[in-house]
Amino acid sequence: MAGKRSAGLLLYRGTATGVEVLLAHMGGPLWERRDAGAWTVPKGEYVPPEEAWDAARREFEEELGVPPPDGPGLPLGEIRQSGGKVVTAWAVESDLDPERVVPGTFEMEWPRGSGVIGTFPEIDRVAWWGPDEARARLVTGQRVFLERLAERLASGA
Repeated sequence: MAGKRSAGLLLYRGTATGVEVLLAHMGGPLWERRDAGAWTVPKGEYVPPEEAWDAARREFEEELGVPPPDGPGLPLGEIRQSGGKVVTAWAVESDLDPERVVPGTFEMEWPRGSGVIGTFPEIDRVAWWGPDEARARLVTGQRVFLERLAERLASGA
């Protein structure tokens, strides 16, 4: 069986001090007290024949509760996360206001073994970060997307 696949959009914007990216903090009780390594590119799973680009746009809206920005996507390629999931991402220039985000939810038993099912946000907040802050917060396997974005922007792609 093929591994799981996810697709996502990494929003970026130019500021007076450089480029910032929009990252999402993973929701739910397992992540609520973590910061370093607890942020992600807004993304979600898809199953071919759905195209990765279409899935990235759909998942952006499902996760953040706002439509994905219009505009071209700069392909950032694929990565394989430590758990085996393959993530494909595109960078899109946009200036989304984090206050507009209304995250989707999921259900899980919490505390584990309690029999109590709780509803939690898929993501509990989003924020704009400069390169150094983003690198420190982003899930380790996704940090290469920051490098690829910097390379693409430097080359004028």
